[in-house]
Amino acid sequence: MKSDRLLSILLLLQTRGRVPAHELAARLEVSVRTIYRDIEALSASGVPVYAERGRHGGIELLAGFRTDVTGLTADESRALFILAAQGAHAALGLDAALGSALRKVMAALPAPHRPAAEVTSRRILVDATRWKGGPQPAVDLQTLQDAVFADRRLRLRYRHSGQHQARTYTVDPYGLVSKAGVWYLVADRRTKPQLFRADRVHSATVLGDPVRRRPGIELADVWEVLRRQVEERPGGLDVTVRVRRDRLDMFLRLNASQLAELPDTGPGDGSGDGEGADEWVTVRLSYGVVRQARQLLQFADSVEVVGPPEVRAELAAAAASVTELYGP
Repeated sequence: MKSDRLLSILLLLQTRGRVPAHELAARLEVSVRTIYRDIEALSASGVPVYAERGRHGGIELLAGFRTDVTGLTADESRALFILAAQGAHAALGLDAALGSALRKVMAALPAPHRPAAEVTSRRILVDATRWKGGPQPAVDLQTLQDAVFADRRLRLRYRHSGQHQARTYTVDPYGLVSKAGVWYLVADRRTKPQLFRADRVHSATVLGDPVRRRPGIELADVWEVLRRQVEERPGGLDVTVRVRRDRLDMFLRLNASQLAELPDTGPGDGSGDGEGADEWVTVRLSYGVVRQARQLLQFADSVEVVGPPEVRAELAAAAASVTELYGP
């Protein structure tokens, strides 16, 4: 623990310059007396560090002294070179800065850690985008970034899903979040948290007014609330279906958000009549409204709705409409 603290003090002084002893003590959660003992230990080991008392005093390294000690372990060095969602840096205009930063970090790494970090960057790749995501609309994050970093309010022209007309909102941004390759603006609208998908923003204007965030609330706090609202939204309509076993894996992947519970994927449940009944597996789903269950038609005769009756009727009506459209 002491060696970690000494290294932390050294790096803080190298980064910040003169730092008051009480501030170091607060940052490292020790007493001021302990800080002064640590300074004596650093000085005894050859580090040119000194303390000045008084109102404007503090602890400081001798001018011009630098060290290439980063304090990174081998695992920490490797972790820096595994960067998820590299497309996120491009969207923020930071691709060049990222490459430059990694080259500087590589140069500053202790020599024994450099080979492992370099191999990691060539052997591990994290791609956060979905398979077959299709062409994505261009997203201009510059104005949203400007508001976020300048702590200014935003006026948005925004189109909600399923709507043709854009609406105007004045919001107080907390920050930007990239979720599975999709950018979202997290903001308060009339003191209520709300998500705005960046590719649905028709226009954005940074206002002169300072942002009005709720006291003590950070981006991570608001994101957690909004994420739970999306993922834990109650379905309200329980639907039981039978799925052919050879289509079960794909069915579960495509309907993960509607699963009411994980199905028993052991030997077939024997439901249904006649030969081959054991090829079916019972799955329970949850939907918001009856019409949403129409998406089950993409599996044709590999999925059968057992109940409730109104969902069976909805799918039968949809299938009849398709038959009429393509019939002679």
